[in-house]
Amino acid sequence: LNLSNQFSNHSIFRKYLAVVWGIPQNQTIKGYIERHKINRKKMTLSITNNGKYSETLIRIIKIFEIYSLIECTLKTGRTHQVRVHMNSIGSPLIGDKHYGKNKTSKFGKNKKNFNKFLLLKNFHRQALHAYMIAFTHPTSKKMLEFKSELPEDMLKLLE
Repeated sequence: LNLSNQFSNHSIFRKYLAVVWGIPQNQTIKGYIERHKINRKKMTLSITNNGKYSETLIRIIKIFEIYSLIECTLKTGRTHQVRVHMNSIGSPLIGDKHYGKNKTSKFGKNKKNFNKFLLLKNFHRQALHAYMIAFTHPTSKKMLEFKSELPEDMLKLLE
C-alpha cells in the first residue's frame, strides 16, 4: 500500500493537539464539510449529504477556565476539518482569525479572566499542532509512528 493510497482511503492515523475557546465535551463530531454558502473561502459543517464526510474524535486533556487543551483524532482528512468541527460546537481554535473571530468576544465578558482573554485573543496563529502520525511503510509493511512535542509558542500559551 503506497502512501498516497493510505491518505485517500483514510488508513493513516493522525492526532492533533489544539487549544480551543471554552470547554468542549469529549465527543465525536461527524458531518459533511462543504463550501460555505456565503463566504466561499470558508468551509462549513452540514448534516445533509452535501460535501465530503468527516469525523473527528475530541478528547479533553486539560481545562483552563475559558479555554481547553484537547486532542483531536482524525478519522477522515478534510480541508480545515479540525477548524470547522471545533467552530461547529462553539469552541473554535485559539488564534483562528478565519473561523473563530465571531465567537471569541463572549469569553472576554468575565472580568476575572479578561487578561487571559486578551493574551489568547492575540495569539499570532492557530493553536493547532499535528503531534502524531502513523502509517504502514510501503515496502516493509511495518506500522511506523512518529510524534512531535508541542512547539514553544503553544507551551507558553498554556502557561
